[in-house]
Amino acid sequence: MTRRFASLIVLITLFYTAGWALAASDPNDAQGTKDPPVFSRMPNFHIYNAQEIEFDRFEFTVGSGQKQTVEGRHYQVNYYANEGITLPSGLQITRNYINAAKAIGGQTLYEWEDGGTQYVTLKVTRDDAEIWAEVFGASNGMYTVNIIEKQLMTQAVVADAASLAGSIHDTGKAAVYGIYFDTGKSEVKPSSEPALKEIAKLLQSDPKLKLYVVGHTDNAGAFDYNIKLSKDRAAAVVKALTAQHGIAADRLLPFGAGPTAPAASNDSDAGRAKNRRVELVKQ
Repeated sequence: MTRRFASLIVLITLFYTAGWALAASDPNDAQGTKDPPVFSRMPNFHIYNAQEIEFDRFEFTVGSGQKQTVEGRHYQVNYYANEGITLPSGLQITRNYINAAKAIGGQTLYEWEDGGTQYVTLKVTRDDAEIWAEVFGASNGMYTVNIIEKQLMTQAVVADAASLAGSIHDTGKAAVYGIYFDTGKSEVKPSSEPALKEIAKLLQSDPKLKLYVVGHTDNAGAFDYNIKLSKDRAAAVVKALTAQHGIAADRLLPFGAGPTAPAASNDSDAGRAKNRRVELVKQ
């Protein structure tokens, strides 16, 4: 296996379950440092230094002479090659990150070269966050990653029980967008409680109603992974309704549809956000 192919495999194999990249580490890593969200690192590189700022801004190059300022949590990591390895080119480094982003539905916004250094700006949208990244490196055994984790707007208004009942009556189903999960995880976040209360009210108002609780995802990432994730999330919603809101378990059946029933096109961030949902389907 060539070194180039091996490094590509390492970066594309992302650790979705934790919402972070593979827990890569190296004995030479600066104390207390770790890889930033989403991406791992080139093999046989260590973290020379890193910083994390809770709220900051960074200017990303998105075109020739075009900049876009993004605000959010800022990660900056400087990687140095370990001694004795064959140094990758700057192009090899940036192309690895491009392929890693593409593997989870991300996009390349701009790629350029300046004075022998290769640069790329990337964007990945996952659940309730946008990950903006600038990666640059040359053939000198060093490269840098700047990441801004931009939190997207939290949906503050959720459908009430009456609206959910009306939708189920008219169409046989109701989409719920107020149930939240961390990236790649299936645990229901506390901010989901208003939506869960309305679902419980719906079921309490109609004791004969039984529902399929269906998890949906966008099409980013592997198909089998998304199917499992959607099923696990649906099961977590059922568990929350039965354990915390007293709904009988035999009235709810979880199912994972993954990306197979989109509500909108996956070609835009807005469409992918609409596809990440829970639906209540009348049995």
